[in-house]
Amino acid sequence: MGEEIVPAPDQEQPEPWPRNYFNYFTEIEEHFRRVRGSGMFLFSSLDWALIEIWKNSEVPLEAVLRGVEAAFEKWRARKPRKRQINSLAYCAQAVMEEASIMAGAAPAKRPTEAPFTSAELASYLSENARLLREAARPGLDEIAAAIGKLSAESAGYVDNLEELEQRLTALEDKLLAIARLEQAEEDLFQARRELDSYLRPYRSKMTAGQLTMLEKQFLDRRLFEKLAVPRLSLFYLR
Repeated sequence: MGEEIVPAPDQEQPEPWPRNYFNYFTEIEEHFRRVRGSGMFLFSSLDWALIEIWKNSEVPLEAVLRGVEAAFEKWRARKPRKRQINSLAYCAQAVMEEASIMAGAAPAKRPTEAPFTSAELASYLSENARLLREAARPGLDEIAAAIGKLSAESAGYVDNLEELEQRLTALEDKLLAIARLEQAEEDLFQARRELDSYLRPYRSKMTAGQLTMLEKQFLDRRLFEKLAVPRLSLFYLR
């Protein structure tokens, strides 16, 4: 029997790229629901917008999960307790504290194993292209064609997801531009009223910068919903 080869202590081994890396939204939603202890709880548009801010700001998934746990631990330690936590916004301060702690730690090693196969990418991209074509709105056919091209070239992006994500982000920006042109003044007014009602209990827990970003993400999400088109980022590939 051959001698087992043991790597030298200082030899770095590649860490697998966890398949939940791009399931950022789903992981946070499921973790919040689990820590809260209510299986039927549904996130609001504000919650999804907040997650998108963290994703775009590259807040590590682990920092968000730790922050959620820390916020609930603090809430449960209070006597008497206030009403049940009904929004991820309650955890915003704790999440940023955890992100700050992690930022001061050693840099994380970049994962080396791609989380998606070329077939998974092709299927996701081609489905989004189909949905855009079916929306039958001016300007969307061009975006659908661009996504269809990416689908055909998906094998070349398996090991270069960062570039693919950048291209999809650029296409999402085009979608947003189209949606803004179609948005009626009354729709924007109602969206802002809804945002204000969501934010009112949590304004004191966020900085002005965080509130500005959250407002933008919330209104952008409303635009996508109004246009009835899919989000294109790989973070929505579940």
